[in-house]
Amino acid sequence: MKGLSAPRHSHARDGTLQRGPMGAELPLTRVSVGPDVLEPDAWYWQLPAVAQLRDEGMTLAPTTVLVGENGSGKSTMIEAVAENWRRSLTAQVKHWGPKPSAEDAGLWRELSLSGARPRPQGGVWLRGEAMHGVFAGIDRTETELRAFDGVPLNERSHGEGFLALLESRTMERGLWILDEPESALSFRSSLRLMALLHGMVAAGSQVLLSTHSPVLAALPGARIYELGAHGFAQRGWAELDFVQDWQVFFDDPTRLLHHLLDD
Repeated sequence: MKGLSAPRHSHARDGTLQRGPMGAELPLTRVSVGPDVLEPDAWYWQLPAVAQLRDEGMTLAPTTVLVGENGSGKSTMIEAVAENWRRSLTAQVKHWGPKPSAEDAGLWRELSLSGARPRPQGGVWLRGEAMHGVFAGIDRTETELRAFDGVPLNERSHGEGFLALLESRTMERGLWILDEPESALSFRSSLRLMALLHGMVAAGSQVLLSTHSPVLAALPGARIYELGAHGFAQRGWAELDFVQDWQVFFDDPTRLLHHLLDD
């Protein structure tokens, strides 16, 4: 199947082998598009960030964060990586993430994922709109439900169920892919998630995250790619458009709202 092969060792564009804090090669070091594109006229190639991915690929760090406005391609790219990765997992891996839906793009078929071999089987793939389906699969299994003190995940708040699931998997080394998790979380829960992800990365796992949250974008040591009309580019946290927008708002919300509502 296209997109499931990778070299034994993978390197950054500067030729250096990509490794995590524990010294092991990262689960996923680089995302690229194969030379033989299956659907050259597909809509997603019109997104500047996806077009750049096709031309240049993207090198990942132990923590990689994608940010940008709605429609910039964050979720399209995240979902494609997650689906391609899911197809390489063994049959024994359960509840890694939602199954694909008819609305998902076919971009995953075009991708080639490079990284550690054999691929670590731990981690999770979560997106807001499919989270309850993942929870339901766990809640139906009595053995697995014991890990959550017998309290079904779908009987908890969205945020508490989300964090409980992640906390139950912290001993697994693998790839953790999260698409806009802030939709389920309060400010303090976002900080709890940051601490959780930071600990996972320190233990040898890897995080790929898309977000609109300046809080989650501030994950220590994260490589941040900002997506937009230019494609994607690596940015520092303070340089990000949404960080600057929030700073303007917090400096004087009345002034900003007055200007907006007057228009």
